[in-house]
Amino acid sequence: MLTPSSNTALEPITQAMVADLPEVSAHFSRFKVTEIALSDSALAQFDDSEILRAAELLAHAKVDVIGWNGTSSGWLGFERDVRLCERITAATGVKATTSMLALNEILEKTGVTRLGYVTPYRDDVQEMILKNYAGIGVACAGERHLRLQDNFSFAEVSPRQIEEMTSAVAKDKPQAIAIICTNLRAAPLVDELERATGLPVYDTIATVVWKSLIVAGADPKRVTGWGSLFQKVG
Repeated sequence: MLTPSSNTALEPITQAMVADLPEVSAHFSRFKVTEIALSDSALAQFDDSEILRAAELLAHAKVDVIGWNGTSSGWLGFERDVRLCERITAATGVKATTSMLALNEILEKTGVTRLGYVTPYRDDVQEMILKNYAGIGVACAGERHLRLQDNFSFAEVSPRQIEEMTSAVAKDKPQAIAIICTNLRAAPLVDELERATGLPVYDTIATVVWKSLIVAGADPKRVTGWGSLFQKVG
């Protein structure tokens, strides 16, 4: 898995998700991301060359799939992740996926066209995410965001804040809710959030694990306790 350098939530959560699959191991390579914004310096953090260097190191572990645990194509445009996966595979010979491409596949498989959004991001970043989803036919049906910029601060968002935002979005009656950010500690809450809202909740740490397992030939239905995604989306 490729992960931003200041993501403290992602690695232990990912390891916990696959802990009961003895034939599956998760490996990580990092590159520098310290803030999420639309400034030139913030956008430069997602230059493909930096990600490719991290991917090439990860390929030394002879992994079956490389997943970019990041949501940057949400505001940069989904085609960025398509090109990134192509470049990773060309450079390493390893199949690749991303959190956002996996989420988009899930939305297509489940027929979701009205989505609720929970993120920690700034107003302008959130606006770009909603615009890019509208561009692929997924309308906003409720959203909450925290206007944070520092990447480390995302991991300090409390479970109660996540629960409150998700509950508020659910009141707008979307078909599903996406929690978009791989440094929010939301994935362990998904089972509870789904029971409370009656809606599918797709966390972007979980989406890339789901797709990575499929690409690697492992059955995602064996992952239990992390939401309906693993059990109900084939």
